Amino acid sequence: MAQIEFSELELKILVDKVTRHMHQSFEIEVDRFEAEFLISFISSELGPYYYNRGLYDAQAVLDERMEAIRAAILELEEPTEFEK
Repeated sequence: MAQIEFSELELKILVDKVTRHMHQSFEIEVDRFEAEFLISFISSELGPYYYNRGLYDAQAVLDERMEAIRAAILELEEPTEFEK
C-alpha cells in the first residue's frame, strides 16, 4: 500500500474534524500539529486494515458481477447434442 498524501485543503479538513471531535467528545483542545500527528498515526497504523477491507469488499463485488456475467452467458447457449 502506497503512502497516502493529502492536499493542503484535504489535510485542513481532516485536522478540523479531529480537533472538533476531540473537543466535543473529550473536551480536549488539540492544536494543528497534534491533530496532524494523530492523523498520521491513524493512517499508518490503522489505514492498512481499512485498505484491506476495501480490497475484500471490491473483490466481493467483482465476484458477484462475474457470476452474473457467467449466468448471462449460459442463458445465451443454444441446445446441441454436445455435452459440456
